[in-house]
Amino acid sequence: MIRKPSTLVLADGTTFEGYAAGHLPVEGFTTGEFVFNTALSGYQEVITDPSYAGQIIAFTYPHIGNYGVTPLDDEALHPWCNGVVVRDLSSVASNWRSVASIEEFLVEHRIAAIVGVDTRRLTRHLRSHGALPGAFGHGDERVVRLAASNARGTDQTDLVSQVSTTVTYTRGEGDLHVVAFDYGIKSTMIRQLADRFRLTVVPSSTSAEQVRELRPDGVFLSNGPGDPAALADNIAVVGELVGAVPIFGICLGHQLLSSALGASTYKLPFGHHGSNHPVQDLATGRIEITAQNHNYAVTPDSLDRGVVSHTNLNDGVIEGVASRDDRCFSVQYHPEAGPGPHDARYLFDRFESLLRTGTLESI
Repeated sequence: MIRKPSTLVLADGTTFEGYAAGHLPVEGFTTGEFVFNTALSGYQEVITDPSYAGQIIAFTYPHIGNYGVTPLDDEALHPWCNGVVVRDLSSVASNWRSVASIEEFLVEHRIAAIVGVDTRRLTRHLRSHGALPGAFGHGDERVVRLAASNARGTDQTDLVSQVSTTVTYTRGEGDLHVVAFDYGIKSTMIRQLADRFRLTVVPSSTSAEQVRELRPDGVFLSNGPGDPAALADNIAVVGELVGAVPIFGICLGHQLLSSALGASTYKLPFGHHGSNHPVQDLATGRIEITAQNHNYAVTPDSLDRGVVSHTNLNDGVIEGVASRDDRCFSVQYHPEAGPGPHDARYLFDRFESLLRTGTLESI
């Protein structure tokens, strides 16, 4: 395949050369905040994770696409990321589950990609300088550079309203009823919850009063994209529910619950994106290998209520909080995996135990 040359330019002017792949936007470029993901597999799940809205994903693993794609692995109806950066994009899809190549998938969903990039150099730059906005494209390099200089990151931006469902829907047939806020919920989370509960998924704009009218046994706060500090209305709703009903939060849901418990949040230099982060449960001492995808974290020593329950062994970032009195807990990482290890899926069972006994254990 003959590809058009493509240029990647970060907001600080750093430039990378490559070739255009996937969807070719008529503007000749695409913009977003560049982040890198260290997962060795699960590229389809990563690309379709709504938490990447507004971002361009650079895969550190050099060879992407060798097992193709299947609708069974989608984490959303379509990708929400702005683009993809790959060293070597496989043209061969070799797997019995595959129904298309990764490039056919990107074209179908109008996701631009740049391939042939020195992703090792790009990753080292982002580690040194933090997640940076920028642009890439096959258009005139001057146009791409101008787009990069005008690109913006995710700070103080409400991306949740873009990815959330607009209608309420139900899944599962359990004897316990859980209301799940969709801030960008992944399909694997829905499956894990629906296997245990009768689940009602509601838009992110749902009020506390509307939740109470549904008479749930518990409330779930999902993952999602962007800056939690930009979601004051969502935090206020969670604050109204804390103490009134048991709550379990994951990723952005963890940040919103922590904020409702009085904490503040901050942006990590380059975030946690990958499937191999060691996290310690402070109550048991148990260490889990976890899947992660977040750019923001809870500020140490900022909680008014509750305790820190989990920490990241790589850098000490808070990975979980809990409040026994308020019957709520949350984790920054992804216990549902998809992709990633299943070490932490016990947390869904912990939520079920909380709903059945009314007591939060192991904190």
